[in-house]
Amino acid sequence: MRQRHKAGQDVERAWRAAIWAMTGLVLVAATSVTAVSSAQEVLPKPEAPFKGKIGRTYKDSEPDKIPVTKAPAGAPNVLLILIDDCGYGQWGTFGGQIPTPSLDRLAKMGLRYTRFHTTALCSPTRAALLTGRNHHSVGTGVITEMGTAYPGYTGLIPKSTATVSEILRQNGYSTAWFGKNHNVPDWETSISGPFDRWPVLLGFDHFYGFIGGEANQWAPALYRDTQRVEMEVPKGKEGRYTLNDSLADEAIKLIFQQKSVTPDRPLFIYWAPGAMHAPHHVPREWMDKFKGQFDQGWDKCREETYQRQLKLGVIPPDTKLTPRPKEIPAYDSLTGDQKRIAARLMEAFAAYTAQTDYEIGRLLDALEQTGQLNNTLTICMIGDNGASMEGGPYGSFNELATVAGIPEDPAYLVQHLDEIGGPESYNHYPVGWAWAMNTPFQWGKQVASHFGGTRNPLVIAWPDRIKDRGGIRSQFHHVIDIAPTLLAASGIPEPTMVNGVKQKPIEGVSMVYSFDQANAEGTRRVQYFELLGNRGIYKDGWMASVRHGRLPWITGIGSSKSFDEDEWELYDLRGDFSQYDNLAANQPAKLKELQDVFWSEAEKHQVLPLDDRLAERMNPANRPSLIQGRTVFNYFQGAHIPDSSAAPTQNRSYTITANLDVPSGAADGVLVAAGGTCGGFSLYIKDGRPVYEYNLVTLQRTKIAGTEALVAGQNVVRMEWRYDGGGLGKGTTVSLFVNGKKAGQGRVEATGWVGKYSPDETFDIGEDSGSPVSNEYSSPNRFTGTIRKIVIDSQPTNLTAADQENLEDARRQAALAMQ
Repeated sequence: MRQRHKAGQDVERAWRAAIWAMTGLVLVAATSVTAVSSAQEVLPKPEAPFKGKIGRTYKDSEPDKIPVTKAPAGAPNVLLILIDDCGYGQWGTFGGQIPTPSLDRLAKMGLRYTRFHTTALCSPTRAALLTGRNHHSVGTGVITEMGTAYPGYTGLIPKSTATVSEILRQNGYSTAWFGKNHNVPDWETSISGPFDRWPVLLGFDHFYGFIGGEANQWAPALYRDTQRVEMEVPKGKEGRYTLNDSLADEAIKLIFQQKSVTPDRPLFIYWAPGAMHAPHHVPREWMDKFKGQFDQGWDKCREETYQRQLKLGVIPPDTKLTPRPKEIPAYDSLTGDQKRIAARLMEAFAAYTAQTDYEIGRLLDALEQTGQLNNTLTICMIGDNGASMEGGPYGSFNELATVAGIPEDPAYLVQHLDEIGGPESYNHYPVGWAWAMNTPFQWGKQVASHFGGTRNPLVIAWPDRIKDRGGIRSQFHHVIDIAPTLLAASGIPEPTMVNGVKQKPIEGVSMVYSFDQANAEGTRRVQYFELLGNRGIYKDGWMASVRHGRLPWITGIGSSKSFDEDEWELYDLRGDFSQYDNLAANQPAKLKELQDVFWSEAEKHQVLPLDDRLAERMNPANRPSLIQGRTVFNYFQGAHIPDSSAAPTQNRSYTITANLDVPSGAADGVLVAAGGTCGGFSLYIKDGRPVYEYNLVTLQRTKIAGTEALVAGQNVVRMEWRYDGGGLGKGTTVSLFVNGKKAGQGRVEATGWVGKYSPDETFDIGEDSGSPVSNEYSSPNRFTGTIRKIVIDSQPTNLTAADQENLEDARRQAALAMQ
């Protein structure tokens, strides 16, 4: 084994030496290697001394060459693809029921890795991917919305852990990011910045995508660099064009433009669509392809997937299929309506997967068309964690109803069955399907202790370099190993100083050694796992695991237990691929050895203190806030503000006062809107009269229409929201006034109470961007008059301590569901 390990290292060293040799820096002695490395350890690279001659005039002077930063000769383009919320047994390339021909194509060009791991959650995996360090080491032990002032949990990626994109950019690469960015702290997501942790200051020349955990695929809240933009739907594609299409179009456009101008300059594209995260939005033409294909249910689907995996060789022949947890209902226990709903929700998810695979194929086609495919290192991570178990036992038409603890009657879902996947839905599948998608492992997303949450398919292709096309690799690796792999492949050394900041060492190891030798000994000997108290430790083929706390799909008030009460499990992964046989009782000494390693790694990587608190971690007082302590908010025309930075309007009384100029002939349109189709409120003018509409997670819409018309000239429209109090999500009385005269009144009997109306849509002044709150108009429905100022006076909540705790716990659950 040691000989194979040494051989793998020798191959990698030889490859890097070859790349450096092509730059003209022939590495014939140790001193020359040191000189090359030292010259590039500091970024930006030190300015080169002037080598020309300066005389009194140009006639007796000799110019030098103007320096241009170039990547090492032979450095490949890089296409890094990160898919969201996917399990090991989902894509057809790894045995799933859903055909994925584009991933098949990529696998035939390169390698499939069957023991690759993530952190079990979105933001932590993405931070680890871009920096090459463990998630706690870069302050992202959990999503930013749960950040606390401990080093491993701040939500702030430190400048001492530069991203691989910044290193590549300063070594001559063009760089671009398309899609999801859930690594911006909540208090830095507004137009006020700072933008230090936005892509444009993390080493990316270009960014087009969304900020946060998820996006409405039909009407996403998008940014180009740091500016809010709307998705442009090509003419003729209305009703069948989603964010997946747009992200692929933008990436292809950049490939064509960049290779037209600088064909020899390597390009790094990070393509991270919102797929496969809920909501599972997809055009009907894709939905129709999967009608009736999941009527067998999740128990049978899991067995079928297991058999395909055995035939494909992506699991060892002696792998055992782990049983269904008692907490997940058997498919046969569902009613007829529940089965119809579950099957339809899975059809939408399958269609969404197939559409995403198709867009990956378009990216590969663009590289092939430009003659760049063979010289492109494509790394495709199928999932930043396992399949999401956050859809509840029976799924949902609007996942925000589940988050808020508002039940959806099966009759309601059956009534809206044909709308699932469309722009009126915000759908998520039942937990049983997530379990099936994570075949053959236990558990799923959020559960870092077991491979259902952390083992994800990985495909790497590089035709110019990888010759074992279609091969399978079984070395144990982790997401932190991707960044050093990119550096090794491009011949760029790890810097010790970036932009004046001393760097923490990269904690990942390169995987390049595995490109040539299928049986090379793995270079990752130890790897810890921790998320929300769920813990695991891998060492030399053994794994100790402990699942702590609540079930991933429980969205009510959580409960915690002492860490001392946790029951550790022990697995010998050398012959137990799926964590089936728990050996803890038989090998207590080995378990104790691994537990000691965990505590050592936890201390080393800022995992401590372990924290299983619920409401306390979600409390906004733990983090900086743009609204804390404010009760009066002044807004002006055209403002687009993240929900978390807008005036608080839930579980309290408040007023909205709009000062308007109305032209002769009247004016219509939105004055204030928060949220979108999935839930929110809108105060708008229709036919010259004010209307207030409250959308309770699409289940209930309440409209209060005013009777008084606006007049030409200056007007004041006021909406008074008088909250009943007495707890969370209670009713309210809404009153409308026009120029001081009462114009209407009505009741909203139930309200949302979690904190955000929508995961991604903004609080808007003068229009309703993204998807519309109301079905009475189409977005953006801009106000046709002039808004001079809008004032919101938001009164403090008068919640009991118990209500406040319930609220913060619900916010925590909502944040987890939206990451």
